[in-house]
Amino acid sequence: MTFDELLHYLRLGGFTIVVILLASVLAIGVAIERVITLWGVGGKARELGQLIARHLLRGEVAAARSAADRSTTLSADLFRAGFERATKTTGPPLDAAVDRERIQLALKLRRGLWILGTIGATAPFVGLFGTVWGIMRSFKDLGLDVEAGGTGGSVAVMAGISEALIATAVGIVVAVEAVVLFNMFQARLGRLNLELKLIAEEFVELLREQAPNGKLPVTIDPPPPAAN
Repeated sequence: MTFDELLHYLRLGGFTIVVILLASVLAIGVAIERVITLWGVGGKARELGQLIARHLLRGEVAAARSAADRSTTLSADLFRAGFERATKTTGPPLDAAVDRERIQLALKLRRGLWILGTIGATAPFVGLFGTVWGIMRSFKDLGLDVEAGGTGGSVAVMAGISEALIATAVGIVVAVEAVVLFNMFQARLGRLNLELKLIAEEFVELLREQAPNGKLPVTIDPPPPAAN
């Protein structure tokens, strides 16, 4: 199929093709944004978790807190929540506070994925609507041709129907694209969420060893602000 023929079929698809192609561009944009956001999250969380664990194993609570406060990774809030809770005598249990922060982080990482799911579910129906519209137009043209004294041959009708089917074909292609991206991110986030859960559980256990009564034995002051 030549480029001119492709443009011809896209024009025949009408406005539904435009909607589907815009949805395809949106799906690709969401995928790129999620890839940039998720890039290295797991590795950075492991590195920070291992650094904090080493400090806690040596009893260096202040150094562990300082490492969490200096970090700019998305998972740093998880550790900060744990240290903040461990310095208070009231409030939810330590593991509940950390797990709540982990869930909030998981929600941030899933942001925008509903768009891929919606496109994957609706694109075929949008394409089908375009096909139905094209078929209705073909039969309308056939009726007008008969009223004008034409032969009303089936060749023109079948040609119009086959051309209208391009909308369904494009809709299916875009739906497959969106579903593949959605499932890929779902699998990646599933592994990442499990990894964050393991990191959080290890952190809570180590922090509890430093705070056997539910509160750290020493006040952890935040690190001093960096000099200008």
